[in-house]
Amino acid sequence: MPETHTPDVAPDDARAALAAIATLLAPAHPAVADEVLRAHDSPHDYVSAFGDRLDGRGIDEPVDNLAWIALIDALDARGLLAEFDWKEDAQEIRAQLRSLESRPSVEPWVLFEDEEALLPTEAFLHACGRHYRETGAALAVLDIESDCYPVVGLRAARTEELTALAARAGFPVHHLGADGGRR
Repeated sequence: MPETHTPDVAPDDARAALAAIATLLAPAHPAVADEVLRAHDSPHDYVSAFGDRLDGRGIDEPVDNLAWIALIDALDARGLLAEFDWKEDAQEIRAQLRSLESRPSVEPWVLFEDEEALLPTEAFLHACGRHYRETGAALAVLDIESDCYPVVGLRAARTEELTALAARAGFPVHHLGADGGRR
């Protein structure tokens, strides 16, 4: 069973923030917000409807962070999120980020140095985040308190909005490369 997270926010404020995050990250996919709100409002119904998705996470009953998990899974199902293991290969990360619907229109990969491909997963993700920022885009981790990195792409100008909404919802977001990252 995954570790759970209990947001210390009012349910109505968390609900509104989750809906706003879904709209921010998936503006062309209103079903993302529908799934997230279903998980928030009717967790048993959501678990019943999306049991196949949740099986891979070891979830078979509602957990405190179910709406956050629903957001991640709904974004992933629509090609708007890539989830990386803590020891993912740089080429696999690159391939998955390239396939995201939310990838930047300017190709950030030409900015990479050869030695960056040899970095461990977390450091490589921060390098990706730095290079994405150079193109006006950003990468963020929707933290689920596990050893994976659920990564979304968005416009760099919207990162503070995402951070504020996630805080209102009671969940952590980490922006890759925003602090210079690690090497």
